[in-house]
Amino acid sequence: MGNLFCSEYMIHRRFDLKGSWHGRSTDKPEADIDAATTLKDLDLNFFFRLQKAWFQEFCMQVDRDCEFLEQEKIMDYSLLVGLHFRSTSQKNDALFADSCSAPHQSPGGTNQQGTNLDMLGTRLSAVSLDPTRWACIELGTNMPAKAELILRRTNFDSEMMIGEPSGELYDVILFFGIIDILQDYDLTKKIEHAYKSMQHDPTSISAVDPKQYSRRFRDFIFRVFMEDT
Repeated sequence: MGNLFCSEYMIHRRFDLKGSWHGRSTDKPEADIDAATTLKDLDLNFFFRLQKAWFQEFCMQVDRDCEFLEQEKIMDYSLLVGLHFRSTSQKNDALFADSCSAPHQSPGGTNQQGTNLDMLGTRLSAVSLDPTRWACIELGTNMPAKAELILRRTNFDSEMMIGEPSGELYDVILFFGIIDILQDYDLTKKIEHAYKSMQHDPTSISAVDPKQYSRRFRDFIFRVFMEDT
């Protein structure tokens, strides 16, 4: 979490997203929620709209990371997302110059996709500063985007889970990466799955096998993040 949010920007809201919903809400009353509170799936009240090139790269990277984690029998990971609302910032808009507003290109003109671990939270912070100390944009770091407020559903629908778009948009700077990547689907997790499945919907709990976890995680993340049209 410290690596992902290592920035000159204040993180106004942070979300830990898994794609499951049993027990996935904060236990704080709304009045006590502040910038340091890590919110969860059922607390999510924004869609995130990315520029086309960034959205395509985001989808490819999430797919690569999830395939890697599934192969390694890893589950229980999260996408940690931090939002900085630009309307509250006194930073100069020149911070986001054209030279830093699209996916980085290699000398040959192709995207520098990196390894399967590019988005994992264990990587070093990707904040890079130019000579004037302006923050450059990389996938998951200092990314200008739009956050669209979600209309909360009065009745819970596990298929949608996150509500409907409201059309109310905010200019934000996004930080995100996959964290908690060391939990394999061991005997303890299998027992947890069996026990909780007797009490709750088996698809709602976090402890599921890596293949199901990866599929559910991607399905959810790709509903939360979308291309800005």
